[in-house]
Amino acid sequence: MELEASKHATTYIIKSLDEEIKRIALELHEGVSQHLYSIHTGLEYINSIVDHPDLKHYVRDLSENVSRTIKEVRFLSAELYPSTLESLGITAAVKSYSKLFTATFGIVVKVTTTGEAYPIDEDRSMALFRACQEAMINMAKYADTSTAVIAFKWKQDMLQLIIEDDGKGFDVRNILDQNECMGLASMKYRLEIAGGGFAIYSAEGKGTIVCLSLPKE
Repeated sequence: MELEASKHATTYIIKSLDEEIKRIALELHEGVSQHLYSIHTGLEYINSIVDHPDLKHYVRDLSENVSRTIKEVRFLSAELYPSTLESLGITAAVKSYSKLFTATFGIVVKVTTTGEAYPIDEDRSMALFRACQEAMINMAKYADTSTAVIAFKWKQDMLQLIIEDDGKGFDVRNILDQNECMGLASMKYRLEIAGGGFAIYSAEGKGTIVCLSLPKE
C-alpha cells in the first residue's frame, strides 16, 4: 500500500515537471526563437544595404552568431519537449529529434521500424522518449562515433527500442559501480515507473547497445 502510494506520488511529480518543461519549451520555440529570427532578418537586411567593408563584415558575423543561436534554441526546445510526441507519436518524435541530433552533433542516426505500431499514452511515451534521449546524449558525449541506429520493434505484447552505436564502448560494470552515472539511474527509474525495462550492453572497443522496452497495455 505504501509502495503504491509512493509510486503514485512520483508519477504525479514527474507529470507536473513534464508540464512545466513543456511550457518552457513552447516559450523557447514560439517566443525566443521568433524574436531571434526577427533579429536575424533585420541583420540580413542591414548587411544588404551597408557598403563599408568592416561594418559589413561585423554585421555578417552578428547574423551568423544569431543563426547559430536559433539552431541551438530549437534543439534545446526539442530536447525539453518533443512537440511531435503528442500529435504523431513516439516514432515520429524520435525521428524528428534524430534529425536535430544529427545537425547538432554530426552523428548520422538511422531510425528503423518493424512490426505494426499501436498507440501509447503520452506519459508512457514520454518516459520512453526521455530514456532514448538520454542514451543518445550519452552517445554524443562518450561514444566517439559518427553513425548510430535506433530500431523500433513493435511486438504483440511490447515495444522494444534499441539504440546502437559502433563507438569506443565502455566497461558496463565500472559504469554501474559509479552510482549509475551518465543518467542511467534516471533512465532506468523512469522506465520502471512506466512499467518498462532497461538494459545496456557494451565493451571497450565494441560499441554500445541500449535496449528499452515498454509492455503493451
